[in-house]
Amino acid sequence: MREHGFRAEEIDTSKPHPARIYDYLLGGKDNYEVDRQAGEQLIAAAPEARIGVRANRAFLRRAVRHVIGTGVRQILDIGTGLPTSPNVHETALEVAPDIRVAYVDNDPIVHRHAGALLGAGGTTGIALADLRDPRAILDDPDVRAVIDFDEPVALLLVAVIHFLTDADKPEEIIATLRDALAPGSHLILSHATGDFADRSGAAAVYGKATASMNLRTRSEIVRFFDGFELIDPGVAQVPFWRPDTPPPPRSHEIGFYGGVARKLP
Repeated sequence: MREHGFRAEEIDTSKPHPARIYDYLLGGKDNYEVDRQAGEQLIAAAPEARIGVRANRAFLRRAVRHVIGTGVRQILDIGTGLPTSPNVHETALEVAPDIRVAYVDNDPIVHRHAGALLGAGGTTGIALADLRDPRAILDDPDVRAVIDFDEPVALLLVAVIHFLTDADKPEEIIATLRDALAPGSHLILSHATGDFADRSGAAAVYGKATASMNLRTRSEIVRFFDGFELIDPGVAQVPFWRPDTPPPPRSHEIGFYGGVARKLP
């Protein structure tokens, strides 16, 4: 994988960043005071926030295990966020030893931390790119060094699409990515919602961050799976998507939907 260096002034620490807020809510240490303040404001506005991000992470692990269990051996994780063990490749390796994972994020800090974690191996890689330019992701040499788009791929868009506004045309972005995938590929997607409580205050916290939070309804989120066939139980609150342990307390309040779908021939 290519190495990228960043000057300190290229990393904006004056505003909270969604990946670092998420890291803070998960109990991580790769965040700044501005991110911790935003995290506490988020918890004040949405008391279930910490439970929600942990449930979302657990959904990710279950979904990855399911998809790898179908025979998919490549993962393209866009909006990966800061490394949180078990990481996607670690979860996948629990199921199969021949996994290839390309991580993509637009935050140089995420890139630096993930690069240090992954090293220079050929089966995992990290690319610095922005979801709003999906063609650039698909053409990125760091992605192409790991992912063969002629074979099925698990596309992960976990807790990232809600940082796209409607003006960003998220449905077109997902369609561009979908059309590059071989039949048998899967989409794993989760998205924040205000369906279960008024979470406008939580969304407002991201108004001061580097990306806005755009809550959507279940019907709006289901449309992101167009061109794929949803597997049971369809789009559900993340604690209730094929749980393998009893859902955590207050699960019915968690404002995250998740789903997994397969691209048909």
